[in-house]
Amino acid sequence: MSENEDLGDDWAAAMDEQSAAEADWGDALKEQDAASKSAGGYETADFPNLEDAKPRAYTNADEVKLDVILDVPVTVSLEIGRTKINIRNLLQLNQGSVVELDRFAGEPMDVLVNGTLVAHGEVVVVNDKFGIRLTDIISPSERVRKLG
Repeated sequence: MSENEDLGDDWAAAMDEQSAAEADWGDALKEQDAASKSAGGYETADFPNLEDAKPRAYTNADEVKLDVILDVPVTVSLEIGRTKINIRNLLQLNQGSVVELDRFAGEPMDVLVNGTLVAHGEVVVVNDKFGIRLTDIISPSERVRKLG
């Protein structure tokens, strides 16, 4: 028997199994519907009071698996500085124009991940390519302080 025939047999068996399961499920729903109608209506659900629930302590088995998000792409950008300029002056810029930024020469650059400041660094050149050497990582508490 070829590999395609084996695969076809597996699919046929799986489809038969699914059909049988769906038939069982449909019968169960009909029985439930008949039972609730014969009782004069539907029963109300009993939900626990969430205000009394205690926060759940996580165990090692419950730890968040970071493998799920390790391949998610993010945008890393380096901000040299900022300035505000009106449209009239912006339209007058041409090649060779200088725009003054709010940073001094030698001051660390901001490293942003998806627009959020995460570190400071300095520009380096390696093999004719620009890079950044991280000099300071911003702690989460420091990031929250800078928001306000």
